[in-house]
Amino acid sequence: MARNLDDVMASLPKARQKRVADRAMELATLKDLRQAAQQTQEELAATLGVRQAVELLAALLGSLHDAHHEAMECLGRMVWESQRSGRPPDGAAYVDQLQRLATRD
Repeated sequence: MARNLDDVMASLPKARQKRVADRAMELATLKDLRQAAQQTQEELAATLGVRQAVELLAALLGSLHDAHHEAMECLGRMVWESQRSGRPPDGAAYVDQLQRLATRD
């Protein structure tokens, strides 16, 4: 017999229920923020400075491919830190790290 989401949630320990609910709210909030701003993911990235940082990094490295590789390394680091700490990914730290790379001398 199939179980619905309410049944699954009710079977979880209270602490786990709270973590699931908190994470769901966080994801909904990010989606709602983007939709409220009526921006696509690409437009939001430009607003946050990701596009500019990648373009600066490409000029510094002489390769857009290498700049994208560095951006993916920053993303991987953000995900690793999130998993290690048990906290949600820190998008601001990702953008800061990418901008630091792009403006290094």
